[in-house]
Amino acid sequence: MPELPIHAVLPDLLAALRERSSAVVVAPPGAGKTTAIAPALIDESWCTGEILLLSPRRIAARAAAERMAQLAGEPVGKTFGYATRMDVKRSAATRVTVLTEGIFVNRIQADPELAGVSAVLFDEVHERSLDSDFGLALALDAQTALRPDLRLVAMSATLDGARYAALMDGAPVIESQGRSHPLELRYLGRAAEIRIEDAVAQAIRRALRDEDGGVLAFLPGVAEIERTAERIGPLADSIVLHKLHGQIDPAAQRLAIAPAGPCQRKLVLATSIAETSLTLDGVRVVVDSGLARRPRYDRSAGMTRLVTERASQAAVTQRAGRAARQTAGVAYRLWEEAATAGLPRFDPPEILEADLSPLLLASAIWGVADSRMLRWLDPPPEAAIAEARARLTELGALEGEGRPTDHGRRVAELPMPPRIAHMLAEAERLGMLDLAAEAAVLLAERGLGGNDADLDLRLQRWRTERGKRAEAGRGLARRWVNFVQPSPHRGEGRSRSGQGEGASPQDSPSPGVASLRHSLPGGERVGMCIALAYPDRLSKRRSADGADWISAGGRGFRLDPASPLARAEWLAVAEVQGAAAGARILSAAPIEAEDVEALFADRIKTVRRVRFDPKTGAVAAVRERRLGAIRLSSGPDAAADPEEIAAALLEGMREHGLALLPWSAAATLRTRAAFAGIDLSDETLRARLDEWLPPLLTGKRRLDALDPGALTQALEMLIGWDAKRQIDAVAPSHFTSPAGSTHPIDYGAEAGPTVELRVQALFGLAEHPTVGRDRVPLVLSLTSPAGRPIQTTRDLPGFWRGSWSAVAKEMRGRYPKHPWPDDPAAAAPTLRTKAADARAGR
Repeated sequence: MPELPIHAVLPDLLAALRERSSAVVVAPPGAGKTTAIAPALIDESWCTGEILLLSPRRIAARAAAERMAQLAGEPVGKTFGYATRMDVKRSAATRVTVLTEGIFVNRIQADPELAGVSAVLFDEVHERSLDSDFGLALALDAQTALRPDLRLVAMSATLDGARYAALMDGAPVIESQGRSHPLELRYLGRAAEIRIEDAVAQAIRRALRDEDGGVLAFLPGVAEIERTAERIGPLADSIVLHKLHGQIDPAAQRLAIAPAGPCQRKLVLATSIAETSLTLDGVRVVVDSGLARRPRYDRSAGMTRLVTERASQAAVTQRAGRAARQTAGVAYRLWEEAATAGLPRFDPPEILEADLSPLLLASAIWGVADSRMLRWLDPPPEAAIAEARARLTELGALEGEGRPTDHGRRVAELPMPPRIAHMLAEAERLGMLDLAAEAAVLLAERGLGGNDADLDLRLQRWRTERGKRAEAGRGLARRWVNFVQPSPHRGEGRSRSGQGEGASPQDSPSPGVASLRHSLPGGERVGMCIALAYPDRLSKRRSADGADWISAGGRGFRLDPASPLARAEWLAVAEVQGAAAGARILSAAPIEAEDVEALFADRIKTVRRVRFDPKTGAVAAVRERRLGAIRLSSGPDAAADPEEIAAALLEGMREHGLALLPWSAAATLRTRAAFAGIDLSDETLRARLDEWLPPLLTGKRRLDALDPGALTQALEMLIGWDAKRQIDAVAPSHFTSPAGSTHPIDYGAEAGPTVELRVQALFGLAEHPTVGRDRVPLVLSLTSPAGRPIQTTRDLPGFWRGSWSAVAKEMRGRYPKHPWPDDPAAAAPTLRTKAADARAGR
């Protein structure tokens, strides 16, 4: 085995683990910690069992196991093996198993004592993945309560050793020097208008021209890798292009890591998967885009979306270090040197931003209802825990107090997110487990069956594919089917609470499933499987072109109208990307309306709604059937509750004001009250709405159906008897003329209290009439016998003495049959003609 820097501190580590159960190792890239520490522990007296080495990625796990086996001169799977989600190579002779963090969490959940395990090494813990943090928390809990002899080692190149030492009960920190090779940083910058793939391609061509050795370029995602490969153009025969990301098969990943062939030069286009844990033989040039794509959980939308953002200082340091792992290297950076200080120092811990449903369910099964009670570097946020608890309760995985249900334990047994595990468990009840397992693999493994948004099409293509990755996916689906189906061995691997057995076929089904078990229509329905996993994303088309969709959870989704999916009425949506209010559908499957009705029968609610329309002043009573935010059907509700209708009318008045009421007579009362100093203003009436309006609304659906007289009476009752008498005294409703006729007084007139009447009715009146305590003169609007205005006055005696003679002269010509005396103040009032007065003896 070649001498590595880590070998210099291995004696210190071995001594520490003989005395204590935990240690922290800080070793820079290239020190050899990943492949040297585990083999060094095998021969220790306390190490009688297996060593588990946790790796953050499948590709790194395989590479580490293969490297240790190579150094030992053995095939992989003998002393050194690995276990990843779709690939396992280990045997009864295996002493060191490299496994991904998620698989370790599942293993310790099934066996909290970790029987047969002597040590667990947590590699690259600085990446702060959720599974890494959770796995360490569970291991520390198990070490304290069940296995004080279990050795735990936290390892990283860029580690805050003091924090981990404190978390691990004051564990000693062993620091190793790195293998130092000169590294030159060259800042190329990038204009904002240049696409990242163009800039990377240009930098790669320069590196191939000006530098020796292999080239490793970091790009944010698979799409950028593909576009960069196109932009680079033709390469010399001696240059071999490799793509390195999680979606390519293991064989292609191994070729990217392995040394180049004779007279060949390697060019690797990679995502952040190559930042840590891997040594790419022959690489001495790194081209760094400075970007990373990370999952960000949108809690309001209940979905995880990928965002492209600037890489952290820690990440770009790791990337640059790839160039100097084996010899002097150079790193080309596509940003200005001064911008490095502005990069975030570290990637944020995943636990602060992730969907915590898996964590919460796993904690509950572990026996801790509140995940925050475990030991964390950064405790999970309370809001995220609350949101996860609500989702798991909806899936039937948790009870109200946070305890796991039998269904929840069964869900947690499967090595996948709770949504997908719930889908498999429920699909088994529906007799469609095989199909659901295939759908689960499609969702977990990007690229199987292509990248089409239609999961039905992807499934059909995948079934015809014959590559290693396609076969591995089918094998995984079969394993999940065998695991989910009841068997005599389901009791193996009990949880810490002693209730780790899966639900038996006789267990009560979760809500909405029992009625379907014997009534499903024939034929495969991928959409039903997806809907089981993502009931909140079940979506109904709401635009004719299929571009706009509304989900049961209330979020709006967008779809390319050219997609065949746009023709469906319903979609079971699996993946979305973008803002929560208008996320783009990435993958979905059609689902029939009848299947929606059957699958979610228990969640479909009949809702009676009454809505006030301010334009008409009416209430519409509607009966709706709804699945969450989706309206399935609606129609008039003849049996609407009258009290609810009255309440809607009342609330309509409260919100939109009083103008829609049929005031008429009541309006006169209000203007008289205002003149008399009694407050019946809009503000007062709205403030006291509950005192006077409700009795008038009984049996009504429209405000204009209210009885105007009843409205007046309601206002009179509101102000009381004394105020009514005050209004009648100060602001009488009518004026009685000397001729005995009565005329309404308009207290709302712009000129003041106004009365309109024929001038003859005022004959004999020598004083001007007034109203109110201050004897306010009435505005007299005087008309001819035909009702046409002839004069308006606030001074009747002055009118008699002044312009009357001219008015009378004109009126005698127009209305000769009516009296027009020279002295109206001394004449008898009348509403009759001169002949009628003569017949009456006047």
